[in-house]
Amino acid sequence: MDQVNKLIERLGGVYLLPVAVSLIALVLIGVPSSWVTLTVAGLAMGMMIFLMASGLSLVFGLMDVLNFGHSAFVSFGAFIAASVLAWLGGWLGSDSIILNSMAILAAFIAAFQFGLAAGWFFETVVIKPVYHDHLRQILITMGALIVAEQMILAIWGGAPMSVPRPSFLEGAFLIGDVAIEIYRVYALILGGLVYIALYLTLNRTRIGLLIRAGVENREMVEALGFRIDRLFVGVFMAGSALAAMGGVMWAGYETLITPALGAEMMIVVFIVVIIGGLGSIEGTLLGAIMVGLVANYVGFLAPKLALASNMILMMVILLWRPNGLKPAVK
Repeated sequence: MDQVNKLIERLGGVYLLPVAVSLIALVLIGVPSSWVTLTVAGLAMGMMIFLMASGLSLVFGLMDVLNFGHSAFVSFGAFIAASVLAWLGGWLGSDSIILNSMAILAAFIAAFQFGLAAGWFFETVVIKPVYHDHLRQILITMGALIVAEQMILAIWGGAPMSVPRPSFLEGAFLIGDVAIEIYRVYALILGGLVYIALYLTLNRTRIGLLIRAGVENREMVEALGFRIDRLFVGVFMAGSALAAMGGVMWAGYETLITPALGAEMMIVVFIVVIIGGLGSIEGTLLGAIMVGLVANYVGFLAPKLALASNMILMMVILLWRPNGLKPAVK
């Protein structure tokens, strides 16, 4: 196993895994046009899952908090965005791309602001009393998820809610004989921008340095006069806001959402965080891309195994690398 790891590191490390999986899928699928469509769909799905999982990875890996209520922010983000888009239906149905974009921006801002406020409340009221107690964290955050689902039922009802899209994000474009959905390209671009912003914040700014230093040695950083508790609240708020943004993207992707959305995504989000490695933005992105690609390839090649593909992928990766593909270095 050590020899295999050394060889992989020489060839480019775990970053080559998506490439290897894609090449194997190309051989198995055999039709290049279908393979390209599935690959773009898998990358887009991975980017949307990354938006949801990145915040949990930070909170789980850096703050040692098992927040099973994280997916509640995904659900609320999706329903808030759907309500804003329905309210701005005139802008969304307009032929003007500017008005369409303003409607989408309003939905993102509303979900992001809710995520910030809800994240502050959740950390202050729910999480703070149970720091360093994983059992109580699991119980109380699972309870919070159930309460959140009931709140969504009370506010929006139990019927599925449709999510409108602007006309410029509908349809697909052709490159040769390959059809690529516009919305998936949009998800790829947005997810890439969020990843770059997170990476630069954590690795190229003073705030990122303080967060990582606080995780490594909290007492020393506090002795230097910095309020680590405030930084950690900020991390929690940012993670919740990112989850709400992921909910907005997923709602536009599915176009039909239910109150069970958060619970359905919770397992996928945790699988991505575990596969990638706790506290690692690079690992979370890599894990999300792997999950997205494998889900689409397996769904095409062996539909009966599609639901189990994520679990199988996690099992294989953890047998090979128990700490995940790219765990944070502490």
